[in-house]
Amino acid sequence: MKNRILFIVFISFSSILIGQVYEVGVSVGGTNYIGDIGRTNYIYPNNLAGAAFFKYNWNPRIAVRATFSHLPTSGNDENADTDFKQNRGLTFENTINELAVGMEFNFYEYDLSSEDKSWTPYIVIELAAFNYKTVASEPQPRSYVFTNKTSYAIPFGVGFKSKLAGKFAFAIESKFRYTFEDDIDYSTSRIPSLDFGGTGNDWYVFTGVSLIYTFGRPACYTQGL
Repeated sequence: MKNRILFIVFISFSSILIGQVYEVGVSVGGTNYIGDIGRTNYIYPNNLAGAAFFKYNWNPRIAVRATFSHLPTSGNDENADTDFKQNRGLTFENTINELAVGMEFNFYEYDLSSEDKSWTPYIVIELAAFNYKTVASEPQPRSYVFTNKTSYAIPFGVGFKSKLAGKFAFAIESKFRYTFEDDIDYSTSRIPSLDFGGTGNDWYVFTGVSLIYTFGRPACYTQGL
C-alpha cells in the first residue's frame, strides 16, 4: 500500500511538471536610482544593466518567477533639478547584484499555444535580496574602506508581453525596488564626511526589454489560485 501511494504521488507530480509551460529569458535595459544624490525621476534609465530569469506558469493568469539581475547604478548632482544639489556637486557609482522571487499576474489569459491568448499586460510582486558596496570606515580624511553588504527590497512592477514567433516572446517591463537602506550612495551618519543629510530610504529601478523562450507541453494547467 505504501509503495502504491508513493507511485501515485510520483505520477501526479510528474504530470504536473510535464504539463506546465516554462519560460527562460534575458533582459537588457537600464537602471536608475532615487536617493540623496542626483536626479529624483522614478523612471530615467541611465546605466546599462541586464537580468536572467526563469518562470513557471501555474495557470494562464499566474506565473511564479525567479530573476537574477546585475544593476550598475550611479548619481550625479549636476543632473539634479535643485540649485542646492547642483552647487554641492556630489557623485557616486555602485553595483547591485539582486536575486528576486515572486509572482507575475496577467491581466488576460496568456498561452502561446492559443491564437487569441498571445499577449497581455501584467504586474509583478516580488521579494528581493541584493548585494552592494558600502563604506565601512574612514581611516584617513577622504580615504574610505569599502565592504560588501546584503539587504532586502520589495520590487513591484508592470509590463507587457507578447508572442514574437514560434516559442519566442518579448516583454517590456519596469520594476521599482524600495529598499530598507539609505547608503547605496554611500551616505551614512556614522561618517561625518558622508552624512548628506537625507533620511529617506533609497530606491532603484530597472526598465528593460526581454527575449523569452517557452518550453514544456502547453494547455495542461493546474487549476486553482
